[in-house]
Amino acid sequence: MNFREEIQKRILVGEGAMGTQLYSHGIDACYEELNLLNPAQIESIHAAYVKAGADILQSNTYGANYFKLKRYGLEDEVSRINRKGIQITRKAAAENTFVFGTIGATRSFRKSDLSLDEIKRGFREQLYSLLIENPDGILLETYYDFEELTAVLAIAKRETSLPIISNVSLHEIGYLQNGMHLAEALLRLEDAGADVVGVNCRLGPHHMVRSLEEVPIPNRSYLAVYPNASLPDLEDGRLVYQANPEYFGQKALELRREGARIIGGCCGTTPHHIESVKKAIEGLEPILNKEIKSRKIEINVLQDPKPGKSLSRQAVEKRTILVELDPPKKLGIAKFIEGAEALRQAGADSVTLADNSLATPRISNISLGSLLKEKSNINPMIHITCRDRNLIGLQSHLMGLSTLGLNEVLVVTGDPSKIGDFPGATSVYDLSSFDLIALINQFNEGLSYSGKPLGQKTNFNISAAFNPNVRYLHKAVERMEKKISFGAQSFLTQPIYSEDQIDEVYEAVKHVKTPIFIGIMPLTSSRNAEFIHHEVPGISLPDSVRKAMASAGNDPVQAAKEGIAIAKALTEKAMEKFNGIYLITPFLRYELTAELTRHVHRLDASRRVGVTVND
Repeated sequence: MNFREEIQKRILVGEGAMGTQLYSHGIDACYEELNLLNPAQIESIHAAYVKAGADILQSNTYGANYFKLKRYGLEDEVSRINRKGIQITRKAAAENTFVFGTIGATRSFRKSDLSLDEIKRGFREQLYSLLIENPDGILLETYYDFEELTAVLAIAKRETSLPIISNVSLHEIGYLQNGMHLAEALLRLEDAGADVVGVNCRLGPHHMVRSLEEVPIPNRSYLAVYPNASLPDLEDGRLVYQANPEYFGQKALELRREGARIIGGCCGTTPHHIESVKKAIEGLEPILNKEIKSRKIEINVLQDPKPGKSLSRQAVEKRTILVELDPPKKLGIAKFIEGAEALRQAGADSVTLADNSLATPRISNISLGSLLKEKSNINPMIHITCRDRNLIGLQSHLMGLSTLGLNEVLVVTGDPSKIGDFPGATSVYDLSSFDLIALINQFNEGLSYSGKPLGQKTNFNISAAFNPNVRYLHKAVERMEKKISFGAQSFLTQPIYSEDQIDEVYEAVKHVKTPIFIGIMPLTSSRNAEFIHHEVPGISLPDSVRKAMASAGNDPVQAAKEGIAIAKALTEKAMEKFNGIYLITPFLRYELTAELTRHVHRLDASRRVGVTVND
């Protein structure tokens, strides 16, 4: 039989889940490796789906790419696992069953984990391995990232003339995670040459039907739908899908009415679900025309922007001073509020609030930021770490910040939990700093991570971290440039303790147009200086600085004077090259950074009138 001829004439039934069947037997390992270790088990599952009425089988090779197999030490087995996958499927197939080689998506929601070039290399290796065994077609499935799918589809079209099924996956009904509507995505895949376009995974049959109500029947390709059995539940630590096969068959009739030409199953489906689909649609003609439900357009209304310029735009034009003041570790905020007010009066343009710095619990910076904005007319910059919140929590946090009008944010990875007060706590890191920057930019377009409209656009001004205290400065600059490509609008550096290093940083970044705030943190004692020099990764204090702090002995007043003098010299050097100054308050000693803030303003004023300031 010829697949392209058959799909023109009738509705085909796809296979159900492979992983669900293996999971139900207590297997919790690399499913694709079973092609080599227990091919009979994989064959028996395929055979059960053939018996249930599946017209299309898909090889057990969904995650058989270099990157996923590497997690199990199997990166050198890509070819063997994929070839064996086709061989097993072919052995289980009936005379009139089509065998498709399956290639699953590589990217998770951490888009920055793999570059498109890496994805393409891994895809080619897997594709070539499958093609050696002459499958009847290629199935691309569970692609949340549309950029990835279009890239690999283009490769597949160049390398083979076999039929290609291209399935996206949705976080929300009718929308991809980049906000693209399903109808537009399928049209683009059709234009890119896919023989079959469709959707699989994540949603159950009810929500699949709803998603397809606004999708026209393709003109040149055909529509495939592989729903999950239902939404999953968690019972005794195991995922369970509740939808019964009879219900799944009833929904198959609705999917047919929406124009589906291939109906199969994804997570939670079994041979019983596929049998139910087969019975429901057997003998029915494909639907050639349908009424399209009009799409409800949600208008994203831009919030009225906060009066004044963002800190990043301000730093392009004039001196701008940010001062970090860590939220307290204990309840009681009188000294913190006192310090913030002193910094405001000294002329700080913003007080920046760390997010549980050094992985130590502190009073929520969003609560203190809201108080500063409301009671002291301070425009705070809120730090956001990737460490403490999963993707759900991060989105909720961002919506809360926007609701409170806290629009200046600094995105940081966050120190790992093991260095803090609770070393056994979990470090989440659902997103990297690159991904979080991209997510905030997407919020500024009025879209959540899943692509669902937020109802209005946010107005976040996005700052990011830049660490010049590394062995290879050009590598740090490359990270900076990558963050700019993801949407960063300004950068705050780690503290610098060498005037020569400030010159080095300037030479390395002078081509970068994005504003950079040079970090200066006054030292408070010789012990403080020695700790930073010997125990803080990446920071090395010049001998002259360490000697100056040591000369103060145990006199805290003299030590503070030495620390301020060193910080003033560094600040003056930074002011020659950069508009942005980032002062970091040590141990809530705000009088030190307030004095530095006043010094910057005095120096700027003296330079304007040509007077030397001696303080």
